[in-house]
Amino acid sequence: MSVLDLFKLDGKIALVTGASRGLGEAIAIALAEAGAGIVSLSRHPEGEAAAQIRALGRCYHTIPRDLQTATVPELDAAVQEAVSLAGRLDILANNAGVILRGTAVDFSEADWDATLQINLKAVYFLSQAAARIMMQNGGGKIINIASLLSFQGGIRVPAYSAAKHGIMGITRAMGNEWAAKGINVNAIVPGYIETDATAALRNDPERNQEILSRIPAGRWGKPADLQGAVVFLASDAAHYVHGAALTVDGGWRAR
Repeated sequence: MSVLDLFKLDGKIALVTGASRGLGEAIAIALAEAGAGIVSLSRHPEGEAAAQIRALGRCYHTIPRDLQTATVPELDAAVQEAVSLAGRLDILANNAGVILRGTAVDFSEADWDATLQINLKAVYFLSQAAARIMMQNGGGKIINIASLLSFQGGIRVPAYSAAKHGIMGITRAMGNEWAAKGINVNAIVPGYIETDATAALRNDPERNQEILSRIPAGRWGKPADLQGAVVFLASDAAHYVHGAALTVDGGWRAR
């Protein structure tokens, strides 16, 4: 077997949260190009990725679900529905998230709860439901989208920072518990990426320049910059990688 064969995802099924736009769309396309069928869990309608993935000959199913309000039983039901639609579940990519900004002294309870619900609680219980299925089938891959704010405090994003620190905590905890079950749990740490969530920063000349001056690569990242990392962590090439944080940030953390 060639080492390149280890990166193939032929016949696998991936459940991707927020697959209809931004990072989630790039993740879904990358997994499909590597051979996987896709189930999208999103509150938004199908995006351009759906047609592109189907044109590759891969299945693409959509489960409409608002992770902002979904209960734990509803999250479990969504994972069960993914299996019913696609026949199996091999990969879970927890991508969906939200950033609500405000100073720590003024940040409201409602915004705190909303941020942790989608960025941490939904990730935990979707992973739990997926792992139960993966354990029955001999293993699988869970990929969490962390953040530079998994390691830093950030500015005016206290709840987001708390949630993303939590993502690294549960990535390691799940990785420890489930490695022996054949389940790889890892995280990707994106740097500053051009998405809707960062539009306000990019449109602020002063803040934009502050950020660019710190990035050794000299540019904002693009969603496609994460695609290689996603395929690696979803594939057999990462068979012995557990509880890791793979940083894709143009050198930000190395600075």
